[in-house]
Amino acid sequence: MTDTTPSFRLLPGAPDSPVLLHVPHSSREIPPDVRAGILLGDEELALELDRITDSHTAGIAAVAAAAAGTAPWRFVNGLSRLVVDPERFPDEREEMLSVGMGAVYTRTTHRAPLRPAGFDPEPLIDRYFAPYARAMTEAVAERLAVAGRVVVIDVHSYPTGPLPYELHGDGPRPPVCLGTDAFHTPPALLDAARQAFGGFGGVGTDSPFAGTYVPLEFHGRDPRVSALMVEIRRDLYMSEPGGPANPGAEALGAALAALVDAVAPAGEPVRSA
Repeated sequence: MTDTTPSFRLLPGAPDSPVLLHVPHSSREIPPDVRAGILLGDEELALELDRITDSHTAGIAAVAAAAAGTAPWRFVNGLSRLVVDPERFPDEREEMLSVGMGAVYTRTTHRAPLRPAGFDPEPLIDRYFAPYARAMTEAVAERLAVAGRVVVIDVHSYPTGPLPYELHGDGPRPPVCLGTDAFHTPPALLDAARQAFGGFGGVGTDSPFAGTYVPLEFHGRDPRVSALMVEIRRDLYMSEPGGPANPGAEALGAALAALVDAVAPAGEPVRSA
């Protein structure tokens, strides 16, 4: 990956689909010059990537895209969240700054130093965060123009046991956690997700992780943009902390496809741009 290669991919779905599966944390890729600014040795970094990466979530989204009656669009981050985390606020609004995990992490999952004291995050924000945010905004705007509405479904995973960086890790850790937003998560979307993932042993809401991702241009402003975060507990589909996927990943992909089909039925009319 070079400076001229985007650090993300927008994978087309059906032309009329309003659904955008967002996969921000599935990659372990770190460019060499960014790696040089990380304090961890190679073994420590590999373990940190095991802990922080939502491993195999891009694969789960791919299964869903292939199985859905109307294929969703997918926006997939090609870089590790240790480069930048595209779902954080890039300023003081971000509560995870308190544990060194704003848009650019300076601390590990165990709150140890990840980057040197006084590290300047702005070059990484300019190089990676800002282009990602622009592209995601454009992807949502394009779906709005074509389909008249957008359903952003974030695809995440989380470990069975809490990690020290978690600010709300003392709450329930259900097999599937659905993150919601008071403005952007309509009851019908939440109900559809509960039904789609009801066969995995329990579905919770907003614990241990809450909220959704909506580009700032639309956040709290445009009710045509709905959003839901799907957090899958990793023991459902993989060996923790960073092992291979098991057949649970296929089953979860099928469940995600069922959610896509529930919110974007095949044959739904398309609007002119």
